[in-house]
Amino acid sequence: MSLQATTRPTAQRQARAVRLGPRSVAALALVSAVGVAGFGWPFLAPPTSRLSAHAQDAPWLFAGVLVLLVAVVGAAISESGLGPKAVAMLGVLAATGAALRPIGAGTAGIEPMFFLMVLSGRVLGPGFGFVLGSVTMFASALLTGGVGPWLPFQMLAMGWFAMGAGLLPGPDRLRGRAELAMLAGYGFLAAFAYGTVMNMAGWPFMSALASNVAFDPHAPVAANLARFVAYCLATSLGWDLGRAVVTVVLTLTLGPAVLRALRRATRRAAFETPVTFDAAEK
Repeated sequence: MSLQATTRPTAQRQARAVRLGPRSVAALALVSAVGVAGFGWPFLAPPTSRLSAHAQDAPWLFAGVLVLLVAVVGAAISESGLGPKAVAMLGVLAATGAALRPIGAGTAGIEPMFFLMVLSGRVLGPGFGFVLGSVTMFASALLTGGVGPWLPFQMLAMGWFAMGAGLLPGPDRLRGRAELAMLAGYGFLAAFAYGTVMNMAGWPFMSALASNVAFDPHAPVAANLARFVAYCLATSLGWDLGRAVVTVVLTLTLGPAVLRALRRATRRAAFETPVTFDAAEK
């Protein structure tokens, strides 16, 4: 009598490197709630609130969201049993994304890392996507020297960006042109959404006297919303459009090959394959 190791793959289901358990979901909900407050406080706090009176201190206050981001990553890794294969894939994809980000820096919207985040989140799931997005942005900041109070906001926004791709419908059935069209459409819209939320992170800290599109802590919400829309149109529309177009073009051209490579690597890594030991006769 001997023990023979066998594996039983899950049938017709795309493997996920990280599956969010209850603690990870709770931590992600908490950090997202704090993040929404950090991004949207100019529209949530009334003009008479103390937060509006201390507008210049707000980025340091909300930069504390970085601690919660680390907690989310730790919870996802510890609860989901992120094994060495998934850690290795996370490292490779994060390093690739960090290396892609400086390409085209300073040129309107040429940011090829976004399409990689979309495809990785799609194949490896929302949990892995959130971890990958935040880790990639952190690694990119270290690589380019972009560390500052804005980094936690970038990490959270990119985590949301990649996680959203993992939440798209049909992960196990939708393939081919329909899937590529869906991913390209998501990448286009999400690229604008990323730029918009990052505008919200920096817009309140312009001097209200410098421009009529700057945040005015004494103005009502409707007036500040109009100012914010004007600010986005005047300062970032071209950049966001470039990012969206580049994401769509790379998704449609390189998407099929990258999706196949990611799915092949996922199957070979067998993240979710349970290992059992069956008794076998010699």
